[in-house]
Amino acid sequence: MAIARADITGLVLAGGRGTRMGGIDKGLQLFQGEALAAHAVRRLRPQVGRVLVNANRNFPAYEALGVPVVADSLPDHPGPLAGMLSGLEHCATPWLLTVPCDTPRFPPDLAARLAAALADGGDHARIAMASAPEVGPDGLTVLRRQPVFCLLHVELRDSLQCFIEDGGRKVGAWTAQHGAVTVPFDRPGDAPDAFFNANTPADLQALEHP
Repeated sequence: MAIARADITGLVLAGGRGTRMGGIDKGLQLFQGEALAAHAVRRLRPQVGRVLVNANRNFPAYEALGVPVVADSLPDHPGPLAGMLSGLEHCATPWLLTVPCDTPRFPPDLAARLAAALADGGDHARIAMASAPEVGPDGLTVLRRQPVFCLLHVELRDSLQCFIEDGGRKVGAWTAQHGAVTVPFDRPGDAPDAFFNANTPADLQALEHP
C-alpha cells in the first residue's frame, strides 16, 4: 500500500560532534546566509507530515527553526544511529525519514521516491535508502549508498536500540540486517550534486561557491 505524506515524520540529524568541521556545530554553519539545518528543515517540510531536529547542543538556536528538537537518549552521542533512535522514540507516525543537516540540496522528491520503493517492496519492506552517482578513484561513475537518507518504520526501534547497545555504529550494517531497499537517484534531471555534503570547511566553501 502507498505511504501517505502524513504518515511520515522527517528528522534532520544535527546531533553529531562535527569532528571534521573542527568540533563546531555543523548544522548552524551558514550556507547562503542561513544555517544548514534551516535549509534541511525547509526542504523536508513539503515532503512529510511533521519535522523534528535531532541536536545535542545549542538548543535555542535549533528551536528557533520552529520545529521540535530532540536530543540523543544515549550518552556520548555515538553517531547518526543515536539520532535515528531518538527520532524513532519521538516519532508519532508509522514512518521516519532521516536526512543529515549538512546536505542542503537533497532531492525535493526524496520522501516520495523512497516511499514508492517501499510500497513496491511488499508488506515486509521496512527500510528504503537512497543511492546516488559518484565518480570513483578510477574515474568511473558508480552508485553509492547514502545510508543516512533513510525511510524506516517505527517498529524497528527496538532492533536499532539493541544494535547500538551491542556496540554497532554503522548505519549500513544495521540496515543490512533488515534487507533495506536501495533507491537510485540517477534519473535524467536529478541534480548531480543533490547528495553533496559539507563535512569540512572546504566542503562548505565548495557548496557556497561551486
